[in-house]
Amino acid sequence: MSSPKILISGAGIAGSVFAFWLLRAYPNANITIVERDPSLRLTGASVDIRSSAVDIIKWMGAEQDIRAQSTKEEGVQFVDAHGTAAATMRATGRSDVQSITSEFEIYRGALAKIFIDPIKTRVRFIFHESVDGFEQRDDGVVVSFAGSKEVETYDFLVAADGFGSRIRGMMLDSTPQEQVHDVGVHVAYFTIKSDMLQGSRLAKWYNATGGRVVFLRPDNDPAGRTRGNLMNVTTSAEVETKERLNRAFREGNESYMALMEEMFRDAGWVAPEVLQGMRESDDFYCSLFGQIRAPKLQSGRVVLLGDAGYATPGFGTSLAIIGGYVLAGELLNHPGDVETALQRYEELMAPFVKESQGGDQVMQYFNPRTQMGIKIRNALLGFVTGMRLDRLVMAGAAMLGFGETKLSMPDYQWPAE
Repeated sequence: MSSPKILISGAGIAGSVFAFWLLRAYPNANITIVERDPSLRLTGASVDIRSSAVDIIKWMGAEQDIRAQSTKEEGVQFVDAHGTAAATMRATGRSDVQSITSEFEIYRGALAKIFIDPIKTRVRFIFHESVDGFEQRDDGVVVSFAGSKEVETYDFLVAADGFGSRIRGMMLDSTPQEQVHDVGVHVAYFTIKSDMLQGSRLAKWYNATGGRVVFLRPDNDPAGRTRGNLMNVTTSAEVETKERLNRAFREGNESYMALMEEMFRDAGWVAPEVLQGMRESDDFYCSLFGQIRAPKLQSGRVVLLGDAGYATPGFGTSLAIIGGYVLAGELLNHPGDVETALQRYEELMAPFVKESQGGDQVMQYFNPRTQMGIKIRNALLGFVTGMRLDRLVMAGAAMLGFGETKLSMPDYQWPAE
């Protein structure tokens, strides 16, 4: 398999990392990336890099670019309705043991560009296009395209088409929604055109009753902007509230903004200014903060990569980087045997993904719904951070060699560049 012919659906982080490493393994690989958007989507909220993904970005030579373009966030400060700090959890300053704020906080668009730049002249991009269907054969995958109606055969198909992956649904003979695991969080993201943090590099987290969260993060734009998040954390019993959020999400941005104005108008702190900033923003979008729990990650010559196979809030970007690396590594280790390589990729990634996705109620525990619960949470966090117990525990763990859990993977023998 000196020059495999591959189709990647989705020009995001997972697909570009995979293409980077596959070109290391097979420099003559014929790679096509189809993207349903009309151009590269270089926008999005802050993401972070943890675990084995830190090693991978170093091996890619991307660490310095990522650090240079980071948000420079120094930590997260929990505040009350008066804006008074209740607790401050700072970044650790190390990459092996990280706090809420990672050492590699960077906006999704900036990270995507860093990964795409090294491959953009070596792969073929087709925009405003998507996979309409596919048929597997012994020696390849026959893919039909939705826009052009063309039909093409590839050695294998990589579904890196995100949370709502249509290819995942086709591969599993189901609707894409069947693999979505709701963890009870909806989030609105937008950029506020003023510096509501007044120059501080600490993000601010404010809880109101009813599971409402206002989260403000620093922006690295010198003109002074703020990244705003409005979160709604619901329990399984709040069926009506959850359905209102889901309905507004389906109806689009205008409906969702109107619902946020209704839900947050009496939330307190700086909620009115944040809602105004939301209305004036140019990049508003909303999403379900959920997991993808696919029963399998590959079938024959079709494979799920990144959010299409294992979206995980807070760790999804790292999993996408790790998955892209491992998939290319297994194709390197099994030349000419695509199906074995894809099976081996699943054997490595599936248990790690399951361990990484964690429990269902983490956000509910961390975001109490009552005023009393919020006060107790703030008091506990204030004691822990005030006594520096969080930093002592992390420093002790690092000293004893207990860092973030990493994926145990082969030492792939990559050819020299």
